[in-house]
Amino acid sequence: MSFAELELDPSLEQALAKMGYTTPTTIQREAIPAAMDQIDILGCAPTGTGKTAAFLLPALQHLIDFPRVKPGAPRILVITPTRELAIQVHEYAVALTEFTALHPICITGGIDYELHEEMLEKNADILVATPGRLMEFIDTEQLDMRSIEFLIMDEADRMLDMGFINDMERVADEARWRLQTMLFSATLEGKGLDRFSATVLKDPIRIDANPSRKEAAKINQWIHLADSLEHKQKILEHLLKSPDLERTIVFVKTRERLAELVAKLQSFDIRVSYLQGKMAQDKRNLSLERFKDGQVNILVATDVAARGLDIDDITHVINYDLPYTSDVYLHRIGRTGRAGKKGIAISIAEGHEMKVFGKIERYTEQHVQRRKIKGLEPVHKESRVISKKKKVKLTLAQKKAKLKKQLKKQKKKSGK
Repeated sequence: MSFAELELDPSLEQALAKMGYTTPTTIQREAIPAAMDQIDILGCAPTGTGKTAAFLLPALQHLIDFPRVKPGAPRILVITPTRELAIQVHEYAVALTEFTALHPICITGGIDYELHEEMLEKNADILVATPGRLMEFIDTEQLDMRSIEFLIMDEADRMLDMGFINDMERVADEARWRLQTMLFSATLEGKGLDRFSATVLKDPIRIDANPSRKEAAKINQWIHLADSLEHKQKILEHLLKSPDLERTIVFVKTRERLAELVAKLQSFDIRVSYLQGKMAQDKRNLSLERFKDGQVNILVATDVAARGLDIDDITHVINYDLPYTSDVYLHRIGRTGRAGKKGIAISIAEGHEMKVFGKIERYTEQHVQRRKIKGLEPVHKESRVISKKKKVKLTLAQKKAKLKKQLKKQKKKSGK
């Protein structure tokens, strides 16, 4: 299938061609026709498989099909959990609307409030926003929510996990005159998602788009076991000084760990940029630009970068700290291997973290290879550093096999 078969406006096809896209991905093929029929959608697709275009294209087509008479407030509202994701969705919207008269804007925290006021006073067709700054404009009634026709929540599960449920419900209520609602995420999981989607969606269809082999991320994963924090740091230093690591994101759990690690890497003469949640927007932008344009090839980040960072040619993701939850692991490693390209995801874990890694393996339904670096091998074996392993429940067949083995042993022992 080509984009032409989706009956998109020629201006959108022209923009897609300029961006280098000729064939829709699985999620786009399944979501765009349904969305163009104004059906509410609960959409799930792995990261890097074209979710953004899947919800933007039908919304933009609607604006082209039903142009308004005079300039006014936004008709499409896209909400994202992080500033970085909001900025990237906005950039994508700008690229898609290059050959149209449509005008996308973006409002997030970290930018002067007055600047956003000016933007909203002018004509705006598409608004991409983060929840916090959006609520400020709703509370002061500076944003006319009656004009919203399409409400799109990207990474909806993440916003719920971050505690934005009241804001999201408020937004849905304020935009109650809308024609359509779409909730998208790389994983449709999280507390309260079923209840929330039942509240804001009307007779939705659920789209679980499994990407084709060509689209699917080709991510090679392995893990190094470390005996201590010092051992972990040495493994990371060895990896980061390897010529194979062309563009790498190193994930840590907290801002404190990030500060410690950045200082340690600098002492190793390793140049890095870094990204964390509570960081002035201009500093965040500068850090990302240095990483994107190749001034530095290593970005150290908290999970603020686990979703939404769409940077080309990230060759490696390194989990210096394992994430708290398995779905975040998937989002982290999804920064590499995008759009079918090959990528590598490496985890470095101390013994106490291996229980968490076991959960990740069960969640992803795959066993990740254990590797060693010559000269940096762990002293302890994995089985010795995992304390108090939980008993694994055996299936009936496994129980029978175990009993048969025990009986055979006893028989051999008795000499019969």
